[in-house]
Amino acid sequence: MSGAVTGPCDTAIAVTTDSGSSAHPRATLVATILGSSLAFIDGSVVNVALPAIAGDLHASSAELSWTINAYLLPLGALMLLGGGAGDHFGRRRLFLCGVTLFTVASVFCAAATTLGWLLAGRCLQGLGAALLMPNSLAILGSAFTREARGRAIGIWAAAGAVAGALGPLVGGWFVDTIGWRTIFLINLPVAATAAYLTWAYVSESKDRRQSPSLDWAGAGLATVALGLLTWSLTAASTASASATWRWLATAAGFALFGVFLWVERKRGQQAIMPLAMFGTRTFIGITLLTFFLYGSLGGLLVLLPFFLIRVAHYSAIAAGAALLPLPLVIGLGSPVMGRLTARIGGRLPLAIGAAIVALGLALYARVSIDEVNYWTDILPATLLVAIGMGISVAPLTTTVIVSVDVDHVGAASGFNSAVARIAGLIATALLGFLFALQESAELFASGFRMSALIGAGSAALASGCAVLFLSRTAPGAHQRR
Repeated sequence: MSGAVTGPCDTAIAVTTDSGSSAHPRATLVATILGSSLAFIDGSVVNVALPAIAGDLHASSAELSWTINAYLLPLGALMLLGGGAGDHFGRRRLFLCGVTLFTVASVFCAAATTLGWLLAGRCLQGLGAALLMPNSLAILGSAFTREARGRAIGIWAAAGAVAGALGPLVGGWFVDTIGWRTIFLINLPVAATAAYLTWAYVSESKDRRQSPSLDWAGAGLATVALGLLTWSLTAASTASASATWRWLATAAGFALFGVFLWVERKRGQQAIMPLAMFGTRTFIGITLLTFFLYGSLGGLLVLLPFFLIRVAHYSAIAAGAALLPLPLVIGLGSPVMGRLTARIGGRLPLAIGAAIVALGLALYARVSIDEVNYWTDILPATLLVAIGMGISVAPLTTTVIVSVDVDHVGAASGFNSAVARIAGLIATALLGFLFALQESAELFASGFRMSALIGAGSAALASGCAVLFLSRTAPGAHQRR
């Protein structure tokens, strides 16, 4: 997932943190909102800047995919470790480290004169986001009592929706009027304010129950394995890449993933991904559902603005505005669906929501290069995807929380958020095949339609996972399904 919308279980990380009280609750809330907004804004802004970046830095199709994936890879692979490190070393400390690293990386990206320079900065941004995102939520969980926590999380989620909505618009305006480099400089005043408020007003908190041993080996193996598999997928879209190296990277990636599973089994409850979570049918199903649903969404968030700018000749700000219904509808629909899920369970809403997303993605296949009419070709499909996601996000979070026992709720929530981002990582890597066709408007439009149908199929699989794996009962106390 590129970052235009929050992850499915992001807010659940705050729910599972031990509650407390803060001497400066408002400053703490503003600091966490501003810090996490760095990730939301930057993820969505870069999507509308891809054509400009590609033209200026002469990026190939595979390299263009890496502009997104260099950020998503460390974010998806290291988010769990970032949260665990905050619990162990101090959430305020790790949050400040994340904000600082993200700021330095943003300056690095803005000053990039080559694509390799930009990708290095994007990777550092992803690492910073992996530190600040989980710890911003953990700070909320530790700073507020249970009565105030729900309101704080609601405000945080609403602010994330607003940031996701404004990011493409503001970023598109900067791209059109000044240049793509300025989209990274937007982060500087936001980060400076977040860092000052955190330093001056946020209290330090730790989880005293944490083991002194963090799963560094598991995090490293997961990152390298995902990196190799992602590289092999993106390299496959270019004729110049050696087939031998691609297959070697694929084999090494799967081998390292096997070693990762062995390490996680040996570490047991101290693993970054405790395998005991997968002892429930519901958790397996909701993990598959998240992967297929957020894979289709992640591909859309990257591909649609690129298509509108390159083929339909939209301005960057107009392409960003085309995505506006997504965060707004998700933000409006999630509270309603949260209450409904408490009564009827997540199975039916998730099956219906994912099916509506599939229908919306399939509608994009009607688009032609002769004339792209936003009101008839783009908006109806985008609204359907937005409605489907608005129906799905809250039930998905609730279902993850109740699918495992109490001891694994925090790990399950963080893992599910990581799965959503890894799904976006893989979808973006596969888009390299389509980016390779960008020189021909007709071929690119045909590829866009095919990609929309593949995304629809992925969302349909997510709907099927809800029907086949999830319980019919409404959520209760944490229990095994």
